Amino acid sequence: MSVVRIHDPRFARLMIGHANLEKLWTGGRWLEGPAYFPAGRYLVFSDIPNDRLLRFDEMSGQVSVFWPGCGFHNGHARDQQGRLVCCEHLARVVSRIEHDGSRRVLASHWQGKRFNSPNDVIVAPDGAIWFSDPTYGIDGDYEGEKAESEIGASNVYRLDPETGAVEAVVTDRVKPNGLALAPGGQFLVVADTGRTHRPELDATLTRYRLDAEGRPIQPGETFATLADGFFDGFRFDAEGNLWSSAGRFVHCHGPDGALGLTIEIGEIVGNLCFGGAKGNRLFICAQTSLYSLFVNARGAT
Repeated sequence: MSVVRIHDPRFARLMIGHANLEKLWTGGRWLEGPAYFPAGRYLVFSDIPNDRLLRFDEMSGQVSVFWPGCGFHNGHARDQQGRLVCCEHLARVVSRIEHDGSRRVLASHWQGKRFNSPNDVIVAPDGAIWFSDPTYGIDGDYEGEKAESEIGASNVYRLDPETGAVEAVVTDRVKPNGLALAPGGQFLVVADTGRTHRPELDATLTRYRLDAEGRPIQPGETFATLADGFFDGFRFDAEGNLWSSAGRFVHCHGPDGALGLTIEIGEIVGNLCFGGAKGNRLFICAQTSLYSLFVNARGAT
């Protein structure tokens, strides 16, 4: 049973009093990249150090290996056509699994240089693919393969759906990680886990207003900070509240960044997403285990 703390009474309505945190599966080393497929009622997620994708079947409650030896996948997203968009650490690319099961590389270089290790990814309503590119997959051999950064920086990129052109759209973060577009498309929020490499830095969520062409205006503004641990992956609900990993907790922030509630998970949380038949089931990838919690909110579409 999870411990929920309400920091702002306006957020109490988001919790269902008799809905408990469920541990659905355990046995991973570092779980990440959840993506829910409503047509099949299943969730795909990564176990990065074990180099495999896993699949949770919501109907049977069973977890199986979806893709062994996948190339150290991290983040995933479902596009509008129901295909799986993948961040691959080993190949250092963003790829997509087509309807026939084949793998297509969508982006591998920027300005002629290989990416570091694409980390988290979202698909915007216009079909553009946005992804972060810190160095965690090349910092060592645990989540990829040790190598030097060719770019020499960690950025957020946008892949144009029509031309395939890759554009660096956020360049002022140390280690950009999780990212999400707010409902309505006015803001992009980016987590910075740069404290892993520079201990003096704050763990932050930064919000960028988008210009008329849909590009982030730099510098952004601090949306939230975290004293203990890191913000990593996160998602918005339909009302504009942001549900984020936050060390050993899940935090829910209002559209203004105010902390509304915290949910204690008991393990370090990597990422989360909404799913279920009504989009109100929060799936949580923690360090070794997959959890879920039904909430009184639906994921943004």
